[in-house]
Amino acid sequence: MENRITSDHITSLQPNEVFVFGSNLDGFHGGGAARQALKWGAIIGQGVGLQGNTYAIPTMFATEKEMQPYVDEFIQFAKGHPDKIFLVTEIGCGIAGFTPKDIAPLFEEAVEVENISLPKKFWKVLKKDFPH
Repeated sequence: MENRITSDHITSLQPNEVFVFGSNLDGFHGGGAARQALKWGAIIGQGVGLQGNTYAIPTMFATEKEMQPYVDEFIQFAKGHPDKIFLVTEIGCGIAGFTPKDIAPLFEEAVEVENISLPKKFWKVLKKDFPH
């Protein structure tokens, strides 16, 4: 993969791409990227994991530390599916009320996973050279 920076405006997906979005545990995908995920297979009532060409990571918690197990689970899933490209959106940075500075460190392990793309703001927080 040449570019591991997730676009700010995803309007379509290739067959091997997975739209990674922030959700709530109840799987009510009512707004933001979660609502957008419905067009690619997100399932109302499913708040975690692979759903069509989407992957839900719960973000509606009091602290970002509560998200870490779900992010870790996602990273392990991505490692096990090298045939797919995972386009991580700015999860938790909309309705959930966190900032990239809060959330990006949760993805530190994803930096080494070639099939995970992260938002530019996450890369900046992680202080990594932008991948080419």
